[in-house]
Amino acid sequence: MGELLSLITSGIASGSAFALLALGVVIIFRSTDTVNFAIGDTGSLAAYCALTAIAAGLPLLVAFPLAIVFAGLCGVATERLLIRPLGHGKQVLFVALVITIGFGLVLQAAMGAIWGHSPKPFPPLIAGWVSIAGVPVSLNKIAATLIALLAMAIVAWFFGYRPLGVAMRASAEDPFAAKLVGLDTRLIAALAWFLGCGLAAIAMLFLAAESALQPHLAHSPLFRAFAGVFLGGMTSMPGAVVGGFAIGVLDNIAGRYVSANFRDTIVFAVIVTVLFAKPAGFLGVMRKERV
Repeated sequence: MGELLSLITSGIASGSAFALLALGVVIIFRSTDTVNFAIGDTGSLAAYCALTAIAAGLPLLVAFPLAIVFAGLCGVATERLLIRPLGHGKQVLFVALVITIGFGLVLQAAMGAIWGHSPKPFPPLIAGWVSIAGVPVSLNKIAATLIALLAMAIVAWFFGYRPLGVAMRASAEDPFAAKLVGLDTRLIAALAWFLGCGLAAIAMLFLAAESALQPHLAHSPLFRAFAGVFLGGMTSMPGAVVGGFAIGVLDNIAGRYVSANFRDTIVFAVIVTVLFAKPAGFLGVMRKERV
């Protein structure tokens, strides 16, 4: 029992980065109907910029916020230059998906060309370890967990109670109707991409500190973040965060009680089973198509 508790504790801490990435994916999807597969690589690019700034002598507490803002601006530029010219429509969803996959690959190649492909050590926001239920957990992971929970609360409040948040949801449901009632859909889209990519940067900064920074750092976390999104519900922001944490716990339990080689298999077998029972995810709702 004590070992299971320790695995859950460690899994929640590990899942915080997946939760932040998943939340970013859902914010962009709910506001602009676009699945952004380049979100993790945008966060990695921001982490490289933060590392460069720290190496140049900038304090860590200044470099991190600047990197987050940089990632947000990259997200705005991506939406403005690559996604917005596509327009709206059901077929655009798949075209945009392919474009973001390609853009992510371009970002990986660019990071490798500029900074090299070898892993680089990255300083943690908070150094040190504590013991929780007998398990050593880094303070960096605890900070990521608290930030993920705080971000979930702020985003839920913003989209649920603030006029701009409600407008962003309305714009995603029907951009044409949103324009008719005077909503600035361009501003709404830019804000969604800024928020989503900013959250991805936070996740990648913490992940880089836990392992090391390299151009393909986002691969595995993004894979698990999307699993969390589908588990919690593509339309639910709290669901995406809860799904991200759940994936972290499942990952740990599968690695301990089955085999580290079958972590992905076990995690996705559980998710497929859940989706068979509830296709929209635990907290999501099925979208109704207008005819």
